[in-house]
Amino acid sequence: MVEIGKLLSEGKGKRVYETNDPKTAVVYFKDEALAYHGLKRGRILGKGEVNNAVCAHLYRMLAEKGIENHFIEQLDARQSLIKRAETIPITIKVRNRVAGSLGARIGMETGTKLDTTIVEIVLRDEYLENPVINKTHIMAMHLATSDEVDFMLETSLKINKILTEYMSDIGVELVDFKLEYGRYEGRILLVDEIDADTSRFWDARTHEPMDIDRFRRDLGNVEQAYQDLLHRMMGEQ
Repeated sequence: MVEIGKLLSEGKGKRVYETNDPKTAVVYFKDEALAYHGLKRGRILGKGEVNNAVCAHLYRMLAEKGIENHFIEQLDARQSLIKRAETIPITIKVRNRVAGSLGARIGMETGTKLDTTIVEIVLRDEYLENPVINKTHIMAMHLATSDEVDFMLETSLKINKILTEYMSDIGVELVDFKLEYGRYEGRILLVDEIDADTSRFWDARTHEPMDIDRFRRDLGNVEQAYQDLLHRMMGEQ
């Protein structure tokens, strides 16, 4: 039986707790929503339950496709049991369309379909404003080896292919998403979350956002968009 202990960490959309097994942790998904570096705060009712279910569904599917990750099992509506990996302090952003800050940085119009998928590496450091870095920065800072960086980049592109094809089948376009990795028993695993808080999902026909952008941009129907995404994944369109 899983016994939940002290709080290990808390982020924008989840809390992570230790368990009675030092090799595992419990992640609890919250309804709280943050945007613009915490300047905008709110609550999306049911978001935690949706994100927990979406993560469980996608991580199971990725595991079946050969992508090793930290997910073990869903414990209840808001909590899942995960492997307690040592997180590598970088985020890998995979972009299939121009969205968010990308347009201003590369001079392309928001919404443009990219001929080549863009993969960016971001150092997770709020004090430094999460700068975009490259492989040589990572190696100079001793955050990961050359082989580890290559593995994470190659795995991210594999995940993009798997998820893009899957989402297309349910009428959703994967615009972009963020990935994190960690070390566990000498291996690099996919960790963190893939859901509507960390990804941009558009309705494939209307290009209406089905993610946290609805909250960021005051588009309304935020709760409904999250629920609609989950229903499509569960075959309940």
